[in-house]
Amino acid sequence: FAHRTMGEFQGREPCPARILDDIGGAFAMGAVGGGIWHAIKGFRNAPKGFNNRIFYAMDAVKARAPVTGGSFATWGFLFASCDCTFAAIRHKEDPWNSIASGAATGGLLAIRAGPRAAGKNALIGGVLLAAIEGLGIAITKMMAPPVPTAEQYAQQGQIDPLEPPSMMPSFNNSSLSDIFASSSSPDTSF
Repeated sequence: FAHRTMGEFQGREPCPARILDDIGGAFAMGAVGGGIWHAIKGFRNAPKGFNNRIFYAMDAVKARAPVTGGSFATWGFLFASCDCTFAAIRHKEDPWNSIASGAATGGLLAIRAGPRAAGKNALIGGVLLAAIEGLGIAITKMMAPPVPTAEQYAQQGQIDPLEPPSMMPSFNNSSLSDIFASSSSPDTSF
């Protein structure tokens, strides 16, 4: 029996490495998405002239995309840390960890604005992660092959794993009286 750490059940990295993995992934996502967003914003807000638009777009990307990436990395760090904490406390890897982590992350990021803002953002974070987890579960169930019926198992010559076990084991079509009947005389040589 091999020892498994939390995280291996979902095909993800164990927790200390998961945090770093999520920070890097979140930074990359924020930097690329922020680069696209700020390029469009800089292009639209530039003075007339194609050269001006390209210059302002590149300038906006250089100035703001790393900031957006850093904000995403901060969110990824808090989320992954909370997720690993909840997994360690509960000894389970399930969607509830992600939902609670989203709520905790939303609340922690807004804590400086006061308890009311923290509560509101915690609620938004929890609802958002619940929607994401619910959508993931729904897509997984939709894409999964249907569970075979007992008739389909019988057609394939397999035993239905959901069928309850029979009480009497089969011994190659032998009855119990054949198995326990003695064809030889009892052994009396002690």
